[in-house]
Amino acid sequence: MATLRKNSLHFLGILALAILAVFLVLHGRSSWVAAQRPSQEPVYLAIARSTDYLVRHTGEDGRFDYRLNMDPSVSVSNRYNLLRHAGAIYALGMAYEQRPDAQVKAAMERAGRYLHQVAIDPVPEEKGLLAVWSRPEITGRDKPPEAKLGGTGLGLVALLYLEKVHPGFTPMEQLRQMGRFILYMQKEDGSFYSRYIPAKGGRRTKPRSRYYPGEAALGLILLYQADPDPVWLEAGTRALLYLAQQDADRKNVAADHWALLATEQLFALPEEALSPADREQLLAHAIQIVESILQDQMTSGVRPMYIGSFSSTGKVTPTATRLEGLLAALSFLPPEEAELRARVQSSVAKGMHFLLWAQVEAGEFSGAFPRAIARLPETDPDAEKFNPRAREVRIDYVQHALSAMIRYAQMAR
Repeated sequence: MATLRKNSLHFLGILALAILAVFLVLHGRSSWVAAQRPSQEPVYLAIARSTDYLVRHTGEDGRFDYRLNMDPSVSVSNRYNLLRHAGAIYALGMAYEQRPDAQVKAAMERAGRYLHQVAIDPVPEEKGLLAVWSRPEITGRDKPPEAKLGGTGLGLVALLYLEKVHPGFTPMEQLRQMGRFILYMQKEDGSFYSRYIPAKGGRRTKPRSRYYPGEAALGLILLYQADPDPVWLEAGTRALLYLAQQDADRKNVAADHWALLATEQLFALPEEALSPADREQLLAHAIQIVESILQDQMTSGVRPMYIGSFSSTGKVTPTATRLEGLLAALSFLPPEEAELRARVQSSVAKGMHFLLWAQVEAGEFSGAFPRAIARLPETDPDAEKFNPRAREVRIDYVQHALSAMIRYAQMAR
């Protein structure tokens, strides 16, 4: 009798594993399925859906529908973030490069005009500088006007991508004045002041943002590509070298995808643009970032839907941004890093499966990416705070996912 019961339990265990395996395969979530690259057709369809989402949610005045919630019972704030506005223009520019479309161009132009009209203005008492300003009437925050380093960096990126779509949209001298603001914010060692707040005396080091320097460096290097003045290249390189020096002795470093994107653009320049020593140092730093990203990926767990993500709670955007960084790194990791390249490619495939599964495919929110792929169980101590926002759609959730998918399609091509 005991033997029969043991055999029955063994059978039920095998049956349970078989059912779980079928579930995982049907949903593309097993590790061995996720290790295979997603086919191109679903990726292109997902890119089209998210591009259309951004276009649909660009108002006539050029302002994006910044934050929505797919759960109608949850109210959302009216706050607005101009860094993410600029990031959305950048993603639309990538989409236009891949597939030129009149509606995408028109949406970019509307959003670019909005940026010019409400945000880009001179810096008080500093001649010849332009910055992207965050003002309470736009942001919805009760804070004095400030010019964030990252805001001007990404504003420059957005407007330079607009130049590819609509040459002359922004006069080159205005782009240079934005570049000069970034130079004004840079210190001798290559680091930056993070904000300029007139009400607090001007340049401020705190509060810091790890990602502002990478955003500023990307803007400067793209500006150098459009306006080959060595001052832009030198400042962008110094910014990245400072980050590399700060991280040199650290085991784990920030998952700074903006630094990887800026490094990609720097390494795409002619070889003489960098000294061999600087190139070696920046490559070593990029590998540090990549290794830190790889160790955070979810490869197993009690919730199979999280496999491939870089978030223990199933948040979508941490996966999207890390995929952007990993895909940028694949463009410049040298052949002798074959083992690392193989691990990055495997990680990207798993992450892309997660990302594709997170996208809303139909209905009012088609093309959107929610904050998280699922709500937390009610028994989770963080569920009460986390779950109301789980179905939130913010413009940067879509922007980062779209940028990652376009990069993936380019790599696979």
